[in-house]
Amino acid sequence: MVILLAEEEKIMVKQVYPRVEINLQYLKENVAEIVRRCGEFGIDIAGVIKGTTGIPECAKMFEEGGAKIIASSRLEQIEDAKNYGIDLPYLLLRVPMMTELAEVVRLTDISLNSEVKVLKALNEEAGKQDKKHKVILMADLGDLREGFWDKDEMVDAALMVEKELTNLELAGVGTNLGCYGSIEATSDKLDELVAIAERIEGKIGRTLEYISGGATTSLPRIINNDMPKRINLLRVGEGILLARDLDVFYGYDMSFMHQDVYTLKAEVIEVKDKPSHPVGKISIDAFGHTPEYVDRGIRKRALLGIGKVDYGSIDEIFPKDKGIEVIGASSDHTILDIEDAERNLEPGDIVSFGINYASIVYLTNCRNVQMIFV
Repeated sequence: MVILLAEEEKIMVKQVYPRVEINLQYLKENVAEIVRRCGEFGIDIAGVIKGTTGIPECAKMFEEGGAKIIASSRLEQIEDAKNYGIDLPYLLLRVPMMTELAEVVRLTDISLNSEVKVLKALNEEAGKQDKKHKVILMADLGDLREGFWDKDEMVDAALMVEKELTNLELAGVGTNLGCYGSIEATSDKLDELVAIAERIEGKIGRTLEYISGGATTSLPRIINNDMPKRINLLRVGEGILLARDLDVFYGYDMSFMHQDVYTLKAEVIEVKDKPSHPVGKISIDAFGHTPEYVDRGIRKRALLGIGKVDYGSIDEIFPKDKGIEVIGASSDHTILDIEDAERNLEPGDIVSFGINYASIVYLTNCRNVQMIFV
């Protein structure tokens, strides 16, 4: 459920929890900041909307903040954005499935590709719809997700698109780094992509429109001022939506970004003093695991009316109150240690959390969690 509230309206609407409050102005400013910084290097931004399940109101901020393309791996999210009136080119991030090619051509302007069979079928479908569809061929530079591993095969595929598949346009080349194999998007790695692009350009006799050098994990090259000059497109989601990964995992100062665009709020349903170690024979929990428990004696604990089915893992939510520790969760409950909390929590009180990419993906996919725009 999505509700848009002006400040003066908040007191008039029934408060329902759990909820995620989304600051659209902060999101727009984050988009604009990344667009500005990348623009100094001649790089356009494809705004990746899948991190928030393609919520159109969030997608709109990518448009207003200056992104040149809207991107998602989910066609239904692209359709929602189009129906919302967002008038930008659309990019399918995931290599197309053979069974969805009609929708790919109908809904998107560009797609990432790595299979000759798919390219041929995509060309046929574009012909049926009397459309010209752009393709970016993906190179696997070692992260071992999608992309051509054999670069001779990639060059041959590029020539095939250019010379034979008349309903497709070879728009460029791209790569993905860091999402599966944890390979860093170094300057040397991105230089490999540029070299492949220039090899293809030499064969086809023209300059490619896009050399897409990855995603949020490539932003350090912007911050460090060592991005290869011919990279001209990045596909950025988390680095705009939350801006936490480069801070937490890579040690970059991201204070120039709003890291509180999204705030999770959940309601306290029980407060009790209880042992900190389970009592009885320990077996497995609701998810088939046997966690380790530390005996800290009797501690004050609070239960929240939200659980793992809503946000994924307790490691992905961060209490904003000092002295509160998330110690566990089941499907529908989250357990807090509040012995050292700075405020006295009671049933009905609300606890706020910062969240990261993994948790926002779960939360925005969950029908039990209300989205509130402020």
